[in-house]
Amino acid sequence: MDSQIIALLQKRDETALEQLRAAYGGLCFRIAEQMLGNRQDAEECVSDMLLAVWNSVPPQEPLSLEAYAVTLVRRAAMGKLKAQNSLKRGGRAYTEALDELADILPAGDNVERTAELRELTAALTKWLRTLEPLPQQIFMQRYYLSEPVGAIASRTGMRVSAVKMTLHRTRKKLKAFLREEGLL
Repeated sequence: MDSQIIALLQKRDETALEQLRAAYGGLCFRIAEQMLGNRQDAEECVSDMLLAVWNSVPPQEPLSLEAYAVTLVRRAAMGKLKAQNSLKRGGRAYTEALDELADILPAGDNVERTAELRELTAALTKWLRTLEPLPQQIFMQRYYLSEPVGAIASRTGMRVSAVKMTLHRTRKKLKAFLREEGLL
């Protein structure tokens, strides 16, 4: 399906956006809403993602349109978080998730850190592949999709305390891995 949508985008056929929204709009909306805590802002982020895809394909040709759309909607949501006081508008889940990782991952938004961040991203990808499926799923739901712990517990059939303990142990493993790799 991705290749069909990309082909339509390359032809500048607007039906590609409808198909993209049908395929990944729901996922992107849930991610943005989790991050922002606001339905209107989430819908705006999805619209921003559609516009960004329209403007970037071509020349870009993403390997995974789903991953590309999710990345773009996350960027749009993060931009909104920076532009507004997210805590007043209910965007606590995303900031809480980031706070949990704050003491493990290095901070900084400056240009000099770009190479370091790429190395960190590659290391995180490598590390994620070493996890068992359930801890990996829980970690991704919490720290990539910004799901609340309660929602993860409901989805996995676990108690909230068990999810919190899994996240705690997984963060400890991440910290040890990053030290071993010389990234911490």
